[in-house]
Amino acid sequence: MYIAFLEITLFMNKIKIAFIVFLSVAVLDVIGVLFQIPILRLLFKPLILLSLIVLYSLSVSNSNKVYILALLFSFLGDVFLLFLGELNFILGLVSFLIAHLIFIKIIIKRIEKSSIKIIIGSSFLFFVIFCMLIYLLINSLGELLIPVIIYGLTISVFGTVAFIDYLNSKSQKSLWMLAGAIVFVLSDSVLAINKFYTQKLLFEVIVMSTYILAQFLIYRSMILENKSDKN
Repeated sequence: MYIAFLEITLFMNKIKIAFIVFLSVAVLDVIGVLFQIPILRLLFKPLILLSLIVLYSLSVSNSNKVYILALLFSFLGDVFLLFLGELNFILGLVSFLIAHLIFIKIIIKRIEKSSIKIIIGSSFLFFVIFCMLIYLLINSLGELLIPVIIYGLTISVFGTVAFIDYLNSKSQKSLWMLAGAIVFVLSDSVLAINKFYTQKLLFEVIVMSTYILAQFLIYRSMILENKSDKN
């Protein structure tokens, strides 16, 4: 029994250490944004998602390979967006687009059935935000108008299906996922405003802080999903 207790303790300590690493990397990256320290960003931004993958892998007995794939595409998006230039922005946009499509796939798998009323009600807020954002930015987007519209619609669908899942199940895992989707929409909306409308250091800090929070909220949802699957 002592050996079993020791193994559990060591396992829990690994998770705590992995969480501390993830949190430390995230904080250092935000500090790099806040104080405009490029070396901190180059060192720690790519580590945010890599440390989250390690944290998730240690937190579950059977990891969801599809979810890890979404994290890997998010990691690629982070790396591309570290560098300036339209090509890097487009590659980052495509990487996050794929990540969101994978998140949508994960949520749809949870939804057993839904009514037209719930679908319309769930989509209303997200698509209103999308339309307002496009209206604000349309004159600044230029050749990026179509890619941004596609990305905006995708993340709106992400929020919609997360809301549908929550309204259907009212479970903790669906609540965490919905919270993650909402914060992701906020993060990407501020990012778009900062890039195409008006640039402010505060916006950059908000973008990274909300992005990290969104990824962590989704991670919490996936942890609960793993526990419910075992039950």
